[in-house]
Amino acid sequence: MKMAVAMASSGTSFGFYTNLKALEKQPISRSCLLSGSFGLDPLQRLCISPRTRLSSSISTIVPEASSATAVEGESYQDTDTVPTPKVIIDQDSDPDATVVEITFGDRLGALLDTMNALKNLGLNVVKANVYLDSSGKHNKFAITKAATGRKVEDPELLEAIRLTIINNLLEYHPESSAQLAMGAAFGVLPPTQKIDMDIATHINVYDDGPDQSLLSVETADRPGLLVDLVKNITDIDITVKSGEFDTEGLLAKAKFHVSYKGKPISKPLQLVLANSLRYFLRRPTTEEASF
Repeated sequence: MKMAVAMASSGTSFGFYTNLKALEKQPISRSCLLSGSFGLDPLQRLCISPRTRLSSSISTIVPEASSATAVEGESYQDTDTVPTPKVIIDQDSDPDATVVEITFGDRLGALLDTMNALKNLGLNVVKANVYLDSSGKHNKFAITKAATGRKVEDPELLEAIRLTIINNLLEYHPESSAQLAMGAAFGVLPPTQKIDMDIATHINVYDDGPDQSLLSVETADRPGLLVDLVKNITDIDITVKSGEFDTEGLLAKAKFHVSYKGKPISKPLQLVLANSLRYFLRRPTTEEASF
């Protein structure tokens, strides 16, 4: 399956980014994360109804841990070390669905509300799996578009899924706010730790078979990052075929399978790609420092 990359038009990406920047200046709402249009199809708003129950669209739930809502009544000030929240959007492991995985130690609750929020984006959760290991409670959802029954390929909708999940995480686990980059915009407490963009940004390109390369990007997280990365890659005529985008605390970690005219990216073009992304990712810090 191909990740849609018809994003070379700067108008779509700019409108998306503008809505996010405007949102950062507003306090978080418990009923709706975004009031502006994302240009998403079929639903154009990221509205969340935390107490609305989801009608069953799940084919499989495998509970291997304690109740998902067992910690909802706790006061987060009384807990010990707050774990690092992780949200993974995986386009590779399932050919027919987008796989989303959420981990926040053993604290995750309100999973049905998270799935309901995804349904409000015009999505179906076709399979869910909950399991516990040494790194915490993992909640995996297989998601398809309700209109087509196929996996999500639009980068804007993938970013909307990510922001929806993070918003619900901040809603039900406000202690995660200081652990997430999004906490500065949407949470009750901004992160106390500051990320040095130069140190945090790592970009590498590897050969990955006869017809593609693997692009690895690690950088400071922010709203709209997934969309902007895909746009910058496709602006230099490189095709994004599939990939994985991870939110891990204050950092974003992306892996994209990319190609140029159906072939792996040549060494000179790899250098162009890495330098282009490095310049783009570091540019906000440079521009702010110049004023």
